[in-house]
Amino acid sequence: MSKNLFSPSSYGRFLILIAGLGGLLYGIDVGIIAAALLYLSKTISLTLEQTSIIVAAVLGGSMFSSLVAGVLADWLGRKMMMIVSGLMFVASVGLIVVSQGFVPLFCGRLLQGASGGVIAVVVPLYLAETLGAKNRGKGTAIFQFMLTFGIVIASVTGWFYTQQAERAIAAAGGNAALIRIAQDHAWRGMFLAVIYPGVAFFLGACVLSETPRWLVRHERRKQALIALRRTADELDAERELREIEVLAGEESLGTTTKSSGSLLQRKYVVPFVLACVILAFNQATGINSVLGFLVIILKQAGMSASRATQGDVAVKVLNCVMTIMAVALVDKKGRKFLLKLGTGGIIVALLSAALLFHEFESERGDVAAKVQTAMTGNAIVLPVDEAHLGVAVDGRPMALTVLYSQGGGDRVITVLSNDRDPVLKISPDAKDAGAPLTIKRALYGPVPTEMTGWLITACLGLFIASYSAGPGVVVWLALSELMPTRIRSTGMGIALLLNQGVSTLIAAVFLPVVGRYGYYAMFVFWAGCTVIYFLTAAFFLPETKGKTLEEVEKYFDKSAPEMAV
Repeated sequence: MSKNLFSPSSYGRFLILIAGLGGLLYGIDVGIIAAALLYLSKTISLTLEQTSIIVAAVLGGSMFSSLVAGVLADWLGRKMMMIVSGLMFVASVGLIVVSQGFVPLFCGRLLQGASGGVIAVVVPLYLAETLGAKNRGKGTAIFQFMLTFGIVIASVTGWFYTQQAERAIAAAGGNAALIRIAQDHAWRGMFLAVIYPGVAFFLGACVLSETPRWLVRHERRKQALIALRRTADELDAERELREIEVLAGEESLGTTTKSSGSLLQRKYVVPFVLACVILAFNQATGINSVLGFLVIILKQAGMSASRATQGDVAVKVLNCVMTIMAVALVDKKGRKFLLKLGTGGIIVALLSAALLFHEFESERGDVAAKVQTAMTGNAIVLPVDEAHLGVAVDGRPMALTVLYSQGGGDRVITVLSNDRDPVLKISPDAKDAGAPLTIKRALYGPVPTEMTGWLITACLGLFIASYSAGPGVVVWLALSELMPTRIRSTGMGIALLLNQGVSTLIAAVFLPVVGRYGYYAMFVFWAGCTVIYFLTAAFFLPETKGKTLEEVEKYFDKSAPEMAV
């Protein structure tokens, strides 16, 4: 396509649109499996372990691809890797939709995760190296917004096909063959429906220019100037090209004259460490665990199942709304302002929620001996009432939470005294029939009041709003703006690997921690990590609003003039 088909302003909007589609795909990767699980295991024979692997495959693929995406982006180019990521997404959907067993389904999900990992590295990198200083923040913020919107799209898609499936199942009149067809169509339809933005991203990436900074580093000056002219007028394009060439020349000289110490200079190490700290603590706020376990958290706080489900939808919508506000503010108020505001709000929200959880969790008493006494063989049947466990506090409904193990791993079960069948029932699975049942912890105490539930819901609303307005948007900017050109792609891959590793670790320990120590312990831990995040943003992170990437890089070079913080 000729470069003359776009004016600089329209081309800038076009590349932001394509980048936004990349964010949409990343969000879809995260959210599409949730509703599909309702029907997936009913039409394909999967064990529980295989089902868990299918869910985790996206994260594994993303972690691996994010590590190598930067190296490949340096070798093949940013544009080429965007094209590859779009192609991988489309191919993954096709593979998943035609799957009839575990292996092709696993490979499809792994490929889908790999696509998301490449997108997470390359799209922010492409925006940082293509957009001007005035629009870079807005463009990267739109990527984050579309990511959150992708999660909502996945939820709405799942809801739509679930409604269709349930109506078809009701109309089947008990016909097993028709029910299976409806279930099979539901989960395959969910995945097939999201192929369209994948195709649009793939085709749009083919139209984009390569980034001028990558072209200059590969000695393609003429193509770099053509790329710059697509986003700026003639004079600005020439001026920016000279700046890029000067910095590229300095890097080239440094490579040949500073051999062993070139990558250990302050201008490389400090921004790399800063970006890694920000990426790691961005997940240490607990954001992915809060989103993933939100329904469970709200139910534990005293909300009914229907209320908790409604809260889950509301939080995802709030996430999008606050991201829109951040998009409008990031280039006006600056990165430091939004990051300090957001992390400050997160700290307040997490500590408030921790105090509320501690208030009713501290009222629970240890009844492990009573539960142990009710054990017969390797099974337990224990009514949850005053006669067996003790007098209710102020006549409120009571909750019995038991942490136990039987066979492999710990399990947690909670029974309320106002349930339809308020009886604790623990019996071994067929594979664990001979394994001993061990009661590790049993707590009995009052269910939180409805007011407590609403207060904790408000705290989580503040948490999501603060995260969306600050870290949710700024983290992508910090990742792409702080990294010097010479190490940007590789450094972004390493930082994102660290980001996803922290997220995986926190999600993995969430249920064991709350089972042993209570929800307040997890919230206090997240708040402590966020305090470190706030201090890093307030005292170590430079303000990059309105600065070119070359100016940001010079800030970390002691020999260069200081840039205002």
